[in-house]
Parts: sequence; C-alpha cells; structure tokens
Amino acid sequence: MPSRRALAILPLIAALAACTTTRAPAPADSVTTDTAGPVTVKIVGLNDFHGNLEPLRRPIRVPLEGGESREVRAGGAAYLASAVARHRAGGDHSLVIAAGDLVGASPLVSSLFLDEPTVGAMNRMGLDFNAVGNHEFDRGWRELKRLQDGGCERHGLREPCAVERDFAGADFAFLAANVVTEGGETLFPGTAIRRFGSGERAVAVGVIGLTLKDTPSLVTPSGVAGLTFGDEAEAINARVPQLAAAGADAIVVAIHQGLEPEPGTPHTGCGAIAGPLRAILERVDPRVDLVISGHTHRSYVCDFATVDPARGFIVTSAGYGGTLLTEITLAIDPARDTVASLAARNIVVQNEGEAADPAFAVFPADGEMAAYVTRYSQAARAASTRPVGRISGPARDPGPATEETALGNLIADAQLFATRSAGAQIALMNNSGIRAPIVPGPGGTVTFGDIFAAQPFGNTLVTRSYSGSQLLALLEQQLDSDGFVQTFSVSEGFAFAYDMGRPEGSRIVSASLDGQPIDPRASYRVTMNSFLAAGGDGFTVFERGTDGVTGPVDLDAMEAYLAQAETTALPPTGRVTDLTGR
Repeated sequence: MPSRRALAILPLIAALAACTTTRAPAPADSVTTDTAGPVTVKIVGLNDFHGNLEPLRRPIRVPLEGGESREVRAGGAAYLASAVARHRAGGDHSLVIAAGDLVGASPLVSSLFLDEPTVGAMNRMGLDFNAVGNHEFDRGWRELKRLQDGGCERHGLREPCAVERDFAGADFAFLAANVVTEGGETLFPGTAIRRFGSGERAVAVGVIGLTLKDTPSLVTPSGVAGLTFGDEAEAINARVPQLAAAGADAIVVAIHQGLEPEPGTPHTGCGAIAGPLRAILERVDPRVDLVISGHTHRSYVCDFATVDPARGFIVTSAGYGGTLLTEITLAIDPARDTVASLAARNIVVQNEGEAADPAFAVFPADGEMAAYVTRYSQAARAASTRPVGRISGPARDPGPATEETALGNLIADAQLFATRSAGAQIALMNNSGIRAPIVPGPGGTVTFGDIFAAQPFGNTLVTRSYSGSQLLALLEQQLDSDGFVQTFSVSEGFAFAYDMGRPEGSRIVSASLDGQPIDPRASYRVTMNSFLAAGGDGFTVFERGTDGVTGPVDLDAMEAYLAQAETTALPPTGRVTDLTGR
C-alpha cells in the first residue's frame, strides 16, 4: 500500500454534514467492472446495537447543519436489516462490520433470552465481523464463547435455548486482537481477511477487531478472570504488517472505543476529535485505511488527517441501538494494491410510517426479520407486561453519572429494604448501571418490563461490613481520576456532600447516616450489586468488605419493594450534594 488515497466524507441525508476533499470517491451505487478502473467494495459499519431488536421507544434527535435538529423514529432489527440490504446492494463486494456491544445492557426481548435473538438477527442481517465490546463480557467469557459457537450449556442464572432449542451460534466472527487467555492465545481471532474478485481484478480487505483495554473495570471481574486486555494501539500495530504481508489492499480497524466532542464543536464530523480513542489513533500505523468505532454512543464521520496529516484514515461511529448505520465505499486500485478513494456517511434508519420525516430516507420493515423478532417479543410479552406495582410518577434515569435522581434513590431504597435481614444499613447503586427511565402506565402501573429496562444486568445483591474509614475511601473513589467520575445513588438515611475543587482524595466534604457523621472507627453494613461487589467501575474498596451475605437478584428486590404499598412514592432528592464552586 505505497500511497494514500483521496478521502470523501459525505453528509448524512439532509443532516450531519461534514468536510469533503478534492478527489471524488468511487460511485456508491455499483461495483466497478471496468478492468482499467478501481474495484469498489461496500462496507456497512455498525456499533452499540445493545440488543435493540425493536425500534427505540423514543425518537432520536438528529442534528442538522446550523445547530438545529429533528426528531426521527428510528431503529429496530427489521428496519435495520432493510437499510443494510439497501446499502450493500449492487454486487458481491460488500462487508458488514460491527464495533462491539451488539449484546449486553439489552431490552427484555433480547436479554431475557441471553441475547440469543440478537445473534440470530445479526446472522439474518449478514453481519461478517464483530469486534468484541465490554458488554459482550457481561455474562462472562464462557457465555460469550457459547454465543459464537452455539449450544445450550448454562453459564448463569437463566436457561439457554428457551425459544430456539438448537441455538447454533453466530455465523459471523467475533474478533479480539487484544484479549489474551492464560495460554497466550487470543480469546477470538484478532484479524480476518476477505478476498473479492479473481485474476487481475482480485482485491482483499483485512480487518482487525478489538475492545478497549479498560474492559475489566467495566464488567464483573469474575467474567474476565484469566484474560488479559492489552494496549489497543500495540495490538493494531502488531497486526497491520501481518495483513499487509497476506495481501490486504485495505486495512479496516473495528475498535470498541470512541471519540467525544470537544466543547463547542459538532460531534457529527471532524469536530469529534477528543476522547479516549484519539490518543490511541495518534499511535496507530498509518497504513490503516478505516476505523469503525463505538462505545461512546456518538455519531460521527471524521477525517483523522485533520488531527494528524500522517494518518489519513476515516473514523466512524453510528450512534446507538441500530438507529444509524455508516455507509462506506472503498475504491481499491488492484494494479497498485492500494485504496484509491474512500467515502463514508451516516444514515438514519428511519422507520416507515405516517410520522416519517420526508427529509430522511425511509426504510420498510424486512418481513423475515420482523417475523423473527415477533417470535421473541411474543415469548417475552407475558413477562414484560406483568404488573409489579405502582409509583407516584415518572422516574427519570440519570443523565450525567453524577446526577442524583428519584429513580436512583428508589433503587437504592429497594436494595436496602431487601437486605435488612443481612444487617444492611446503607445501600449504594452505581448510576451508570441505571439504563432507562421508569414511565408508569395508567394509574401509575409499573411492569416487569419497566424495571427490567432500568436494570437489565441481572445482578445479585451483596451485603458486607466496612469500617467507616473504608466507607469514606469508597466515597472518594467516586471522584478520583481512576476511571470516570460518577456518584452513587444512596438509600434513605445516608447522605454525603462533595467538592470537585478540592484535591483528589479529599473531595468528600461530609458523610452521614441518620444524621450522624460517619465514624472512621465504626463498622457499617453496606449493600451493593454483585458488579460493584467485584470491584466493577473501578470501585476496588468494595472488595475489601467482610462477612458477606449474598441476597436476592436486584429486580426481585425492586418488585418486593413496590409490593409493599398500593402506590410507592418516589423518594426525594437531596441525599447527594455537589458543593463545587459554592
């Protein structure tokens, strides 16, 4: 691959405009057949599907040029399948590549069945490769291997193969270039190569897939025990020469890590050049042509040459939940074994219907996929629609991870209630584990599907003893630089205040239980979910507790708590106080 190619970053239909370069890309509608011209390979990029087999309940907001935005109904496997088929049409030279988190943190229709239906949906969609994300490890690496290989071996609380008795696993390949087992082998292959055409028109596309090295801090540690998650740039750079030697004319990286917008810049295009992925890409071999990314749930198509002229690859991400896809066109010059041009744009997967916005393309539901999803939604309906109680109003999920909400406090109160018999005095809930609001139906009715959407991980509750000094150290971990800053939701009677303007390690201004300051020398019984108990989200102090008692599943605790009263009042906020800048 001796030369760099021209880049073109095309606008999302009527939205998400980005920069273009001087040389036009190869046509996006057909595979090149002129023996003197380039060979066109189409790629569809996906990321962070998270088991969203059905369209998202709420419309997505699509930014337009000039700072405006529109709300669009989008997503759902049936519509995504139709969009994928449309954008890979025109010949056999095409690939569908995902950048992780296809499964995990999924709605009930998928998670109840261990995300088997999401694997089945991706099989039917024609997915070729998926780079593992952190959520692929939510149920442990052995369960992830089962999703790849098939079978009905049980690795957790739920029975596999509840609907498809002969679950065959993924037709696509999981890739994990930086995930190494105790035996020194990668958990899944790190690379793949796909060849198209023959003779003088033969071309090859190499793919490297990997996850973020911080995955162990984002999942239950027991689920990744024995695995090592290596440096991302080093894993990529070790494999670029291998793919080049194998004859790859283009190299694609699918990585479960992403960019974040810089303040005041549009996150849809080349303004999205901050975030954890930037530092990785600044070290990546310049022979990479395309990076399909994820994890941050942002949508962008960025020419990285605006950051580093020596690294002229495009970096893409298609948001969250199958509401967008990235349409990518590679034009490969087979005579020079290099990419002549590359074009990419994000496409909104707008659902057909009366409310469709004419400014965006509309995709009909794929009939076969719709039938497949319906099979699972019907199987899940009895569980999802079962009433579990009533609440006094809508309970919003946290936006920023430091935001105190009534829903977070409700979850903490339910966990304290469910573990009083284990001596619990305090319950702490990680805000990042609350995944959806609870919006009650008529009369304030809450269903099992509602509480499942809010807490989809199936964690058990653990109660342990901690000294007051350990508890204070745990609170400081919320606000340190090891990982991202987030505060806990806390149970009734417990409160703390913090000041981010103070030095790290001394940001907790006060902490009290039932109005009394936490005594560093006293002992306290604290309840948390099993994810936190294992040191999840970097809260390692949780692991130091003693006299542990394992309690019920978090959803069972919530259901029991809501059953106490005809209508459960949402708890007030004010338990967590931010004194920064006051």
